[in-house]
This record gives sequence, C-alpha cells and structure tokens, in this order.
Amino acid sequence: MGKKRKQKINLTARYVLILVFCIPMLFPLLWMLTTALKDNAAVFKVPPQLIPSEFHWENFTAGLAKVKFGRKFLNSLFISVIVSIGQICSCMSVGYALARLKFKGKKLWFYLIVGSMMIPGMVTVIPVFRLWAALGAYGTWWPMIIPGFLGAPFQTFLARQFMTTIPKSYDDAARIDGANRLQILVHIIAPMSKPLITVIAIQAFQGAWNDYLTPLLYVISKPEKWTLALGVGRMTSSTYGTQWNLFMAADIMYMLPILIIFFFCQNYFMEGLGSMNNSGVK
Repeated sequence: MGKKRKQKINLTARYVLILVFCIPMLFPLLWMLTTALKDNAAVFKVPPQLIPSEFHWENFTAGLAKVKFGRKFLNSLFISVIVSIGQICSCMSVGYALARLKFKGKKLWFYLIVGSMMIPGMVTVIPVFRLWAALGAYGTWWPMIIPGFLGAPFQTFLARQFMTTIPKSYDDAARIDGANRLQILVHIIAPMSKPLITVIAIQAFQGAWNDYLTPLLYVISKPEKWTLALGVGRMTSSTYGTQWNLFMAADIMYMLPILIIFFFCQNYFMEGLGSMNNSGVK
C-alpha cells in the first residue's frame, strides 16, 4: 500500500505541476474567448472583467460578416491544401534521396539543407519579393504556392531522419520484384511513413494558414485574393478604431481549423516527431 500511495502522490503532483505551467499559456485564450462575448464598452471597462455579465453570442456572426469570412476562408483553405500537398511530395522525395540513394555530394547537400534552417526568413524577404515582381507574379497567389513545392528544410530533415529508421531490406525486396525507385517510395516507404506525412502536412498547412506577411506583400492590392489571416489582421487597422470584441470572435473562428486538425491527428503528429529520437544524424 505504501508504494501505491507514493506512486499516486507522485502522479498527482505531476499533474498539478503541469496544470500550473498550463494556466499562463491558456489564460490568453480564455481572455480572448471572454472578450469575444462582451460588448465593445465592456472590453474597456476598468477594472477589467474576466467573465462578462452578459454573453453576446451575436459577436461571432458580426465578426465573420465584417471580415467576409466565407471567401477568405476558401482562399486560405485552397492555398494551405495545395502547399501541404507540395511539401509532402517535395520533402518526401528529397528525404528519400538523402536517406536511400548514394551520390556524390550527398552529405554536402544534407548539411546545406540543415544549415539553411539557421538563416532568418526576414533576410530573404526583399530579394525574393524583387524576384517575384520581376517574374510578374505580384498580385497573384504564386508566391504563396510555389515555395511549397520546393521543400522545407526542417520537414526535409525530418523525412530523412524518419526514413533512416526503415530497414533497407524492404527496398531490396521490391527491387527484386522489379520495382523502380518511384514505385518503392510511393507504394512501400510512403505507407510506412504515415506519422511523418501527417507531421509534414500539419506543419505545412499551419504555416500557410497562419502566413500573414506573404499575402500582405503580394495581394494587399487585391481584396478578392486576401487570405483569412490577412483579413482578420486588417480588422485592427480600421479608420474608426478596432472593435476588439468582433476581432476576438473572428480570431477564434480563424484558429478553429488548425485546432481541429491537430486534435484528430495528434497521435500521428507526436509519433512522427518522436521518430527523430530513434536515429542520429548519419
């Protein structure tokens, strides 16, 4: 009994400690939700009131109407899905090559990919913008979509690390049966890499969904091409002041797709990230 009691106390203490650390992270979300349910006057009430005296659920419909949610949601969904598909294809292909093929300069390419993760994205904003402008892509979605088909350093690194844990005997058996490299990747490696594909898809979707800077740079002059991130963000730059209750309501609806996707795919996501612990950099 003494040992079981000690284990129960340790488990309870662990959960209490986790809860203590979670409260500071969850409080902003709670504040966002309660602000979305207030009227605009209550938002600025002093002293601040966490729980509103009256819930204004109509703020959600008003916030969605103000941001023109439907069109922007479809724009963001289209771009995010295409980018996710592009990153899955490109990162899986490059990761397979780095993990399975033998070619000159293989390690150099691998270290260049890993090293590129150290370069701040803001450093390349101006030269990349000038490149897209020279190509006539300003005012289009191409600057948001095409980079997804060129791979991403971290996801490529993760793909390579995951595939090193898959025995090469599967490749050898498939090649004996006459399969080529593409068939091996599509029909053998990919089905065994569902956790990896889930991680790449979620991270790519989240990155494209949350991207505010790229739409701001390239499609700011074309409201019909705005993404939801840009539309919600522009609610704070109103000439007549920001209606924070409507902004928070729209922000909550903006966050929901990512939360829903992660909720249903969290097991695959954690398994894919955990695969990095099973292999070192070789």
